[in-house]
Amino acid sequence: MSRRHAAEKREVNPDPKFGDLVVSKFMNSLMEDGKKSVAETIVYGAFDIVQSKLKQDPVTVFHTALDNIRPAVEVRSRRVGGATYQVPVEVRQDRQQALAIRWLIESARKRGEHTMKERLSGELMDAVNGRGQAVKKREDTHRMADANRAFSHYRW
Repeated sequence: MSRRHAAEKREVNPDPKFGDLVVSKFMNSLMEDGKKSVAETIVYGAFDIVQSKLKQDPVTVFHTALDNIRPAVEVRSRRVGGATYQVPVEVRQDRQQALAIRWLIESARKRGEHTMKERLSGELMDAVNGRGQAVKKREDTHRMADANRAFSHYRW
């Protein structure tokens, strides 16, 4: 990481179907080997499944799921006098979104359904209802930060 200046934020174009920047970022994170059309097919297919099962707007379901996964605090390692402490710190807004997207994709890939569309839609519906692997990951992160609250005075 450069110490001279912070990296510039790249502009992301909104997705073609819904015109949403977060959906576009999600597609870019899901994409492998530059195959954006495959990622679009997966995301839009998963949104169709969510819409048919929940009878709600899939973009609002997606945003609700991300809000349920988004972490407020996390622990970061800090060396003080030869000892390493796990210090709880608040998470910036853009990192919250990035972590939520990453955890959602990661947990969807680990699911047992046959196609990625089914896995992603299942994980989205679980996240909306407050369960699922991605929500569990957020709760574990919060639990870890709560357990290490004693070291919060080492915050920088």
